[in-house]
Amino acid sequence: MNFTPLKDLSGQTAVITGANGGIGRAVCQSLAASGARIVGIVRSNLDEFKNFLDTLPGAGHRVIFADVCNTEHLIQARDLIDACDILVTSAGHSQPIPHKNIEAVTDEFFEDILVSNLRSVFSTIRTFKPLLDKSANALIVNISSASTQRPGHGSNVAYVSSKAGVEALTKNLALAFAPNIRVVSVCPSSINTGFLSHGEEFYDRMALLTPLQRVGTPEDIGAAVEAIATRLRFTTGNTFVIDGGRTL
Repeated sequence: MNFTPLKDLSGQTAVITGANGGIGRAVCQSLAASGARIVGIVRSNLDEFKNFLDTLPGAGHRVIFADVCNTEHLIQARDLIDACDILVTSAGHSQPIPHKNIEAVTDEFFEDILVSNLRSVFSTIRTFKPLLDKSANALIVNISSASTQRPGHGSNVAYVSSKAGVEALTKNLALAFAPNIRVVSVCPSSINTGFLSHGEEFYDRMALLTPLQRVGTPEDIGAAVEAIATRLRFTTGNTFVIDGGRTL
């Protein structure tokens, strides 16, 4: 692999899971603006996402239905495309439960979070690795969480545990796949995407607690992924925390 910075992503194909979420869409926009062909993997609202793809610069963008928790779906999705240079794992979910309230975190809830936010990431990487192996610019970006950087953050203990697992996965696979495939994590904090139903008052309060005096936007995360793909190419196994200093 050549680690020289690139001017753009022309000729590259980016596969994004959770592509119809706030962060997923922002990643699609940033990578498309840099010249990448977008393949969005979603499990609902296909027509809505197709309309979104039509607004992106470039050509050849497409949407594929797949549940990232279902390996057969992932294999079927992979077999529909001919290339994958950039894989962004952005799918996942959670809900707010105070960390002290462990009684509310049932076994079923914990397992659901682990499957959705951790095991699905591994399954997606395993499925698309044969295509990444063929790329001269192979990159995996796992969308993790800044809650892994400081205890007490995150929507609940199951969510934080799953994202800590993503961080361990990133580091171990970066070492295992080097030098042919780079693997990094991007860790957002307090991104106003509607991911959690706190309301604007919550985000206003978080802005006051953030050194840069605002919460992050999906576009901040999209810009980080684009930078890693184009300019920050001599890096692997690293975690990029995009939080405005919130975890300091």
